Amino acid sequence: MKAVHHTAHAEIREAVRIVDLPDPVPGPGEIVVRMEAAAVHLADVYRITGRRGFKSDNLPTIPGFEGVGRVAALGAGVTQFKVGDRVFPWWGAGTFAQMIRTSADQALPAPEGDAQQLALTLVNGMTAVILLEDFRTLSPGEWLIQNGANSNCGRYLIVLAKEKGLKTCNVVRRREVMDELYALGADRVVLDDESPDALEARVKDATGDAKIRLGFDMVAGAATARIARCLTTGGLVVNYGFISREPVTIHFDELFRKDVSLVGMSTGRGMAKRSAEDIRRIYAKLSAMIGAGQLKAAIAAAYPIDRAVEAFEQAYKTGAERDGKVIILPNG
Repeated sequence: MKAVHHTAHAEIREAVRIVDLPDPVPGPGEIVVRMEAAAVHLADVYRITGRRGFKSDNLPTIPGFEGVGRVAALGAGVTQFKVGDRVFPWWGAGTFAQMIRTSADQALPAPEGDAQQLALTLVNGMTAVILLEDFRTLSPGEWLIQNGANSNCGRYLIVLAKEKGLKTCNVVRRREVMDELYALGADRVVLDDESPDALEARVKDATGDAKIRLGFDMVAGAATARIARCLTTGGLVVNYGFISREPVTIHFDELFRKDVSLVGMSTGRGMAKRSAEDIRRIYAKLSAMIGAGQLKAAIAAAYPIDRAVEAFEQAYKTGAERDGKVIILPNG
């Protein structure tokens, strides 16, 4: 089988190579999964290049946080799956390979549907749920605001917030994506031209000067401060990404005069608060919605495993240069 090997922390083309390995054989309690699709996240690229907070101490390794595939072989004692079943391997199973060996107890059932869409279930889906559930209890009819609204997680948030009766004010940098977000159910979409005054005015106008108590920031840098500027007194900004690759900033006025708070979010920490039963229940709901097309990501490109380096390079880009999620199709 073919697999991506991460051999060093370096620039992408120096850090990974495509290798031929023996097909895996399942041990007791394990399954072998023939991968259909594997999502490429910025976190994958950060780990490959050795960015602070993502660096791996165990090299060489096969990277890949998530994906979807079908059971190709069963180890002794496995009764919960049969050959041909569709499954999600658990987080970090090394999904950038044609076949992977993984624990049957940790794998999750996956529905029928678009494999490329389903490959995004574990990370972005759970992140959206945790953002909505863990930081501020909002009542139906209340507004929340988010930047990076055209991202996959941002798109999931629009749909899941509407399901809870919440209104979303969605901040984007490109006018051409606005209609897509409205089609998903966005209540308002506003443009960010990096002027704090202008964004605050647009948000007030769009929401009828609503008292917004919760903001999600996936951009970091000065964008965090612009989201904070749009919140009411006592509001909360939750940062969960840094696509700007700049430190989070927030203005003194929001901290001192408006008592706005800033917290960081980790999907892993959110999952640690939940029981295994709750996690499986959440994933069952998310995967059913994705399989049915109710939650849908923008896919920028899909690459065969031989072109994984190109996939990583595109995933590292932002905005119109990437324009959606990047997927690897290990078996074509």
